[in-house]
Amino acid sequence: MELTVLGSASPYARPGNPCSGYLVRHGGTALWLDAGPGTLAELQRYASPAELGGIWLSHLHADHAADLLTAYYALLYADLEPPGPIPLYGPPGTAERLRGFLGNTGPTPVERAFDVHELHDGHRVRIGGLEIAARAVEHGFPAFGARITADGGAVLAYSGDTGPCTALDELAQGASVLLCEADLAAPAEGEAVHLTPEQAAAAAAKGGAGHLLLTHVGPALSAAEAVRRAAGVFRGGVSHADPGRSLSIG
Repeated sequence: MELTVLGSASPYARPGNPCSGYLVRHGGTALWLDAGPGTLAELQRYASPAELGGIWLSHLHADHAADLLTAYYALLYADLEPPGPIPLYGPPGTAERLRGFLGNTGPTPVERAFDVHELHDGHRVRIGGLEIAARAVEHGFPAFGARITADGGAVLAYSGDTGPCTALDELAQGASVLLCEADLAAPAEGEAVHLTPEQAAAAAAKGGAGHLLLTHVGPALSAAEAVRRAAGVFRGGVSHADPGRSLSIG
């Protein structure tokens, strides 16, 4: 299994770094994991959108989902020739949200481009040689982390956006790599909906993950600082999800 970082910026795209989006490949299977602004262009460096085995959205904030809007036009009205609607897995309301953005004079036929499936806690789906299990995480509204297991046993865990929670710890259990957000410079007061580098590292340590790959680092932190702080808590490998980076998992 190979992970390629399409973008990791938060909360808006920066020059040379789109928002959250990742390509997961295994054998002939390609999965677009989150579709933040700018990631559709980067995706095409590695795979055609028409050849995707599926798209998986952690939640519907624009910095994780907005490029679905342009993907819709690419799949239906441009030079791409997908064999059929691309399977799209997202939180409840995904199809309605797309229709609301895309509709101008009437209902938009979202189903022509995407075969939409709504996630729930414990949802499982197989896409080619990948099995994806969803866990509901704490982000203040419906949001899901993913545990992606490749045939052969390699495991990629993805936090999506979340505060500290049991589901995140469970996603990280024995994962080869934990791809985890580290948005905050300091713990949030009241309801925490993001993680600090130390909190991301604590989840990796609790789960016994092999490597911690930090992403979605907020503007109050540099990538280097986030890695340094996380490494003070998690004694395994820690690095940052630099845009364009590819990592073999297994």
